[in-house]
Amino acid sequence: MEVTEVHWISRRVVFMLLAVTAQAQVNPETCRYPLGMSGGQIQDEDISASSQWSESTAARFGRLDLDNGDGDGAWCPDIMSEPDALKEYLQVDLRSLHFITLVGTQGRHADGMGNEFAQRYRIKYSRDGSSWVGWHDRKGGQVIEGNKNAYDVVLKDLEPPIIARYVRFMPVTDHSMTVCMRVELYGCEWLDGLMSYSLPDGHLMIYRGLDVYFNDSVYDGAVAERLTKGLGQLTDGTAGLDDFLHSHVYGMWAGYDYVGWSNKSFPKGYVEMIFEFDHVRNFTSMKVHCSNMFSRGVRMFKQASCYFRSGSDWEADPVTFRPNVDRESQTARFVIVPLGDRTASVIKCRFHFGDLWMLFSEVAFQSGAKNHGDDPTHKVDDSNTRILIGCLVAIIAILLTIIVIILWRQVWQKMLEKASRRLLDDELTARLAVQTRAFASLHSSLSSDTDSSSNSTYERIFPLCADYQEPSRLIRKLPEFAQFTGRTKAPLNNCHDVGAPHYAAADIISLQESSDGGASVTAASMNLFADSSMREFPRDKLSFKEKLGEGQFGEVHLCEAEDMLDFLEEELSVEQNRESPLLVAVKMLREDANKNARNDFLKEIRIMSRLRDPNIVRLLAVCVDTDPLCMITEYMENGDLNQFLFSTLISMAVQIASGMKYLSSLNFVHRDLATRNCLVGKNCTIKIADFGMSRNLYRGDYYRIQGRAVLPIRWMSWESILLGKFTMASDVWAFGVTMWEILTLCKDQPYSHLSDEQVIENTGEFFRDQGKQVYLPKPHRCPDRLYNDLMLSCWRRNAKQRPSFQEIHTQLMDSLA
Repeated sequence: MEVTEVHWISRRVVFMLLAVTAQAQVNPETCRYPLGMSGGQIQDEDISASSQWSESTAARFGRLDLDNGDGDGAWCPDIMSEPDALKEYLQVDLRSLHFITLVGTQGRHADGMGNEFAQRYRIKYSRDGSSWVGWHDRKGGQVIEGNKNAYDVVLKDLEPPIIARYVRFMPVTDHSMTVCMRVELYGCEWLDGLMSYSLPDGHLMIYRGLDVYFNDSVYDGAVAERLTKGLGQLTDGTAGLDDFLHSHVYGMWAGYDYVGWSNKSFPKGYVEMIFEFDHVRNFTSMKVHCSNMFSRGVRMFKQASCYFRSGSDWEADPVTFRPNVDRESQTARFVIVPLGDRTASVIKCRFHFGDLWMLFSEVAFQSGAKNHGDDPTHKVDDSNTRILIGCLVAIIAILLTIIVIILWRQVWQKMLEKASRRLLDDELTARLAVQTRAFASLHSSLSSDTDSSSNSTYERIFPLCADYQEPSRLIRKLPEFAQFTGRTKAPLNNCHDVGAPHYAAADIISLQESSDGGASVTAASMNLFADSSMREFPRDKLSFKEKLGEGQFGEVHLCEAEDMLDFLEEELSVEQNRESPLLVAVKMLREDANKNARNDFLKEIRIMSRLRDPNIVRLLAVCVDTDPLCMITEYMENGDLNQFLFSTLISMAVQIASGMKYLSSLNFVHRDLATRNCLVGKNCTIKIADFGMSRNLYRGDYYRIQGRAVLPIRWMSWESILLGKFTMASDVWAFGVTMWEILTLCKDQPYSHLSDEQVIENTGEFFRDQGKQVYLPKPHRCPDRLYNDLMLSCWRRNAKQRPSFQEIHTQLMDSLA
């Protein structure tokens, strides 16, 4: 193992510890556990109702998916529900505050004896049992669509989620009818203990003519100039994006994710917030998620001062914290404010402006229970805490042992490497000694041959297959050199690849190197072209267009060469008017190049001047009479093959996204988007069709489910497979798979390592969202950013969080720019 692996393991240890200390930060994507109606953790005495039709339909029977034969299988009120009466309810007491993200309902069938269910319902909730709030979605809707039969379970996401101890399900009907319900709540415990926060209502920003609203639109308390006795967007578990003009929630207005204020309305220079908790706690820190887009006048707060209260009076000495000012990155971030283990049930914090605007999207607290003797009504079983600490200590001990073993192995490995290197050095020294004697003999032979001007061939150049060659001596023995000197070519008996250098860096001739009293490089360059067809091109006929890049010798420029075709006095394979300047690539030697670099540059010119093949870039002319030295080559307008192929593939994806953007604007859902349904015309024009299923070639891409119509399950979203729900968001999922096909050149079927049944099982993992779902891997040619930011976003579990085709098209166009 490498040191980086040790570093990785160390980081994992730190991450695990941070995960424990940051447990109060709720993640709505993973906080989706059943809270105990179906499992029995919620006791019968914690389930109540406004009424019951009979003892066999009492509240305790209102448990989802549980029919034990003791009752009629559900809760049913004693009278028929009236339209929108909202008098009847089934109430669940969770005994403590919970973060609730999902609800499930079911009707009553009583083994075929009943057929009652709630087609629609509302939810009310309370944190203290006295103040009740009606839930509504992010656009103000209060009614939740329920069941269509008495058997199936219907799950509904609560967007936004709620923080509550008590929850009431209230059936809603269009006409008088009997309803029965079985229910379940999904979420996790609300460890923050925050009961409410109070703050000024958010302000309106006018940004380039756009209205940007920073109000807390889901606040569930009293809403006036100051919001009181409620919770809202600062505790919904969703941190805002870097760009506050965009939102995690599809279709919402600019600024939706943030609550924010302008400093013009606060003469004291700060915003005051008050946080009330369920009981006295010891606070260690507070996490505040802030926008920091200072290019638009928004910065994180420059100072936070927090006051504490356990009784009726505020403590005099606040905790003051100044975060480091970030003047480079405009990314939104969590700022951790240390609270110094202060004890309180209410905290008042004043956040001072760092710029014109201050925007918050989340606030979370890290705390522990106060000493039990101070609060006899609050009893905490710390056995779980002790077990957790014991497990952490054991894990840390195991990881430290692993790190010690890894480091010990590395020490032994280095010792073995040193020993091996000494053995190799000894062997190499012996071999070089033999070769040195051979080279000495060869040098004397070469000298005698030169002096006598002998025409004899060299029968053997290399006595051994040498690991080391000395070009200045051996170059004269290469076949190419023999061609120029008039000597006969000699076979390379042992090492056939010794004389095969790279075509653009081969040592074909030995240039006269300058010495203190030697000839200049310019003279060498003139001798270089004495027997070559390469001619000097007038510099004044070169016009600079743009810089293409930088190579080994210097910069490469795109230039226009005037009268180049006439200069060459021959036809080039270019379709261009001879009167128009020819686009060429000009490689220039940098001005500070040393003698060796200049010689190498001239050597490359000499080599390329001899190359003539329609599939080799041709050297057209040179400029070597004065500095800087230049070589003029053909310009290939489409760039290198790697980038050309990638751009072509992305251009195809752009066209598909453009077509789907048009369909989505008309509210059309394709249902079968894949490369087999994308047809290619002239000039690689892509057009979306729907022929794939009708062609036998793609029969293996479809799966027949129990006699139903065949389905392209490997391209379908989880909600399309499990719930039969096809939307534009499910088309976005299919687009992500289609893009994966394009970037893998369709070499493999999506999820080729999974059977059809395993693919369907994997969609169940997307629904459960417990981190076990399998994603398509990143294609080899796909940049990390394109895979992480675009393709994975198409496969998000929450359909509302997937990008629109407009956003996909824009992002792909940006990647081509």
